[in-house]
Amino acid sequence: MQGKTPKVSALWLSLFVSSSLLSGCGSSGSSNPAEETPEVPELTCEAPLVLNEAGDACISEETEQPGENTNARQCVANPFEGTNIYLRGGMNSWAANEDYQFTYMCDRFELVSELSGEMEFKVADENWSTTSNWGGDDTTEFSEDQPLSLVLDGANLSYAFDGTYKLILDATASAEAPSLSLQSCTDAPFAQTLYLRGDMNSWAASSEYAFSYYCDGYYLNVDLADSYGFKVADEGWAETTSFGGDPASEAVLTEQQDYSLLSDSNAAASTENLNYDFDGAYTIKLTFADDGSMPVLNIGPQTWVQTGVLEVTNSIALSAHYDSRQLANKTPFGAVPAGDNVDFSFTADSGIESAELVIESRKLEGNQDILEYTEITRIPMVASEAGEQQRWQASYTFENVQVYGYYFVFHVAGESYVLQNNNLAVYETAERGAGGEATVAYLPEDSKAIRRYRHSSYVPDFTIPDWAKDAVYYYIFPERFRNGDTSNDPTPGVDSYHGDNIEFHSNWIDTPWVPGDGSDEIYSNDFFGGDLAGIIEKLDYIKSLGANTLYINPIFEAPSNHKYDTSDYENIDDNFGSNEDFVRLCAEAEARGIRVILDTSLNHSGDDSVYFDRYGRFDGVGAFENEQVRSDSPFYTWFEFFPEETEIEKQFTGWVGYATLPEIVESEGWKAFAYRNEDSVMNQWLDRGASGWRMDVAPWVTNEFWRDWRTHVKAHDPQALTVAETWFDASKHLLGDMFDSTMNYIFRDAILDYAAGEPANELYHNFELMRENYPPEAFYGLMNLLSTHDASRALYQFGYNSADQDSAVIEQAKQRLKLAVLFQMSFPGAPSIFYGDEVGVTGGEDPYNRAPYPWADQGGNPDDQLLADFKALIALRNNNPILRRGSIDAPVYVDENCIVLLREYNGAYALTAFNNATEAKTLNLSVAQLANSQLQDLINNNSTVTVAEDGSLSLNVPALYGTVMLSQ
Repeated sequence: MQGKTPKVSALWLSLFVSSSLLSGCGSSGSSNPAEETPEVPELTCEAPLVLNEAGDACISEETEQPGENTNARQCVANPFEGTNIYLRGGMNSWAANEDYQFTYMCDRFELVSELSGEMEFKVADENWSTTSNWGGDDTTEFSEDQPLSLVLDGANLSYAFDGTYKLILDATASAEAPSLSLQSCTDAPFAQTLYLRGDMNSWAASSEYAFSYYCDGYYLNVDLADSYGFKVADEGWAETTSFGGDPASEAVLTEQQDYSLLSDSNAAASTENLNYDFDGAYTIKLTFADDGSMPVLNIGPQTWVQTGVLEVTNSIALSAHYDSRQLANKTPFGAVPAGDNVDFSFTADSGIESAELVIESRKLEGNQDILEYTEITRIPMVASEAGEQQRWQASYTFENVQVYGYYFVFHVAGESYVLQNNNLAVYETAERGAGGEATVAYLPEDSKAIRRYRHSSYVPDFTIPDWAKDAVYYYIFPERFRNGDTSNDPTPGVDSYHGDNIEFHSNWIDTPWVPGDGSDEIYSNDFFGGDLAGIIEKLDYIKSLGANTLYINPIFEAPSNHKYDTSDYENIDDNFGSNEDFVRLCAEAEARGIRVILDTSLNHSGDDSVYFDRYGRFDGVGAFENEQVRSDSPFYTWFEFFPEETEIEKQFTGWVGYATLPEIVESEGWKAFAYRNEDSVMNQWLDRGASGWRMDVAPWVTNEFWRDWRTHVKAHDPQALTVAETWFDASKHLLGDMFDSTMNYIFRDAILDYAAGEPANELYHNFELMRENYPPEAFYGLMNLLSTHDASRALYQFGYNSADQDSAVIEQAKQRLKLAVLFQMSFPGAPSIFYGDEVGVTGGEDPYNRAPYPWADQGGNPDDQLLADFKALIALRNNNPILRRGSIDAPVYVDENCIVLLREYNGAYALTAFNNATEAKTLNLSVAQLANSQLQDLINNNSTVTVAEDGSLSLNVPALYGTVMLSQ
């Protein structure tokens, strides 16, 4: 489940207490979000903090109101630019030592150092220059917290040091007579590293967002440009070191104002997400009392500089070159079958003394909650001549099915360097580095700071069902697609939602309801009446669109409108129809060449279920019958209970803290019921006609479970497709031992950003990462998304937010959607159409992205022209096998606006080109494979282009669109 502010680039783990968290699984949730906000005592503040005017935050008494902060630091240019300034004295034999070099920070120089004993010292540059050699005036004693005006060529200063100190040299008033002050530092209150965890980094504990403890607090510099929700926490979300806002406040931070935080252990409920509208470079400072209490966060302009980060200047070290996608550096390309040997090499100027290839085992668990590398071996590399350079080579056989890490260490002139993955971000993925060209850095003391390359080693005979490579998904949220049988409609006063009443829309084209809009105060309990009969009724429509695979969100018995809170895995929800209706749906779909993929969660059920029965509504004995732990229940071993807890909702574990979604333990009994027995849940529905499964919240389930699950599902039906819901780099799930495919959110985020106008050359690495890291079988079967039930619709992302907008804005949004669909239909993988996208349905965050399909006979206004465009683009894919199965290499051409790709299949070529600029582009290309070819433009009037003998051609690419050209 996700937060209430959807982001194209960070949707996976939001901790907001919001409508979407309560309205359907399938994206993410917090490590500890609150399902309901209980009453919280009135906020009180401990000195020196006071309550702000709104009464919802503790701030510094001295803090000015917004716009009135006269004490804000104003950064100025370094007055001694080009000159290094040092503390020189008894602590370093009066030398200009880099360990005692001041760092310029915004408007002053700072140095933090551990010092001990009575020492004399001065402040000076490396050469004791007459303009940069300061001391005292012989009349004033240097003391802590009292700035001392220095004088040029002054007397030695003296102080009895006993600890760690910050020295501040301030030259803003006078460069000739700067002031020097001394401040005692305190130890970090926690041994654990603290991280900024939020929408900006998929809520992961990523090294790029690790706070550094510096004298008096934790500091972090960020460069962000959007509104983000976030918290501060350690790697494991420990209650004592997970900090957020007061649950009773909205926790919106103001620049340069102190905000008092609460730890999860001190909050009356899960702490609230902090929220800030970033717009550039900032320093985030977090301070505590000496005992770790009273956390205070401040966000302001970037005034702090991380010390101790050295820039590599050695020319030999900087000449080291490695590119994981070049066969000259890594052979064979990309993911390889387990047991195969891989050759590695990098080049550099002569002068490297030795080099090693480091191979590591990678451990990734949960929602990127644990990421660890363990060294397996360190292989000495052998040098050979490579023209004017040297080539360093090593080989390794990757025996196991897993994702490995690797990097290179080399040594020059007594220094050690690491040749590591780049610092590129991958959508939804906490770990930095997208493969491709490496970067060089000094070898860090802490190996966690190294950015590993990832290498995928997969099951040698891994295949996916062949039909999946030709799939075009039509993706349905069943409650909102079509009401084909009004007799099974949910009925207020009869049907209930966790003991509360439900709501029913008498108007099919209503906007979904949420608390605060005039409906009741409950999420996920408003219904429109969509059902299986409605899907059956529209199968001909789906076939006419060109889709051949239905992916349907959960349809099993459940109280909510999203059905991820399963009550009964063995029966269709009675508001959707019956088990017989499902059999009929599959039969009717098969008659039209359409397969059906079902969706469920094996991580959690609903609390209002046969198995848990918290409310005592079902026959038999549930594991938590009437809120009593029942060890005599046949389902008791499916759940973990904590009967010693006095609060009901703490007596069991809810998925990411949601009591309505009790987590299922991976017990033997559960596995037998879910997939091992001949009449297991998986087998029952496959036998009734389903062609595969999409598994909800896959990262929250163990690898061992999925491996066993896959073995049994494939044994029952080898042609059943297995799809994971993962938002981040899914490499570990796609190695042939767990899943065939994944919901491809990396694709979604990248193509939506591109079609919205973001620079192509700054995001295409996301596609390249998948091409490199995913086994080919999985890569060609990826479920390539645009819109989903867990994220804002594509048109909304492109600016179509309301029917009242200027028509030109709406039309441009639709043109951007067509550009995205063109790319989707001509790129490897299986495209997915979320119901209604094809007729112009828009909508922001859940539940508005789940609006009903606007059928004309129900008062809707579908965009028939857009529908025709969708049909044409889907037909383009269906009619040309090269667009479904053709190979793909690195881009032929990428610039800020344009992407040009080459596909090959059975000796034929397809050249696809895309342009996200608002004006047409003419590209002069060179494609040796197409020399002397005639290319037919399948998009623009079937015109032809002749490629010259040397492979050169001039290509016109229309604005906000593209072209597909086939060789003749």
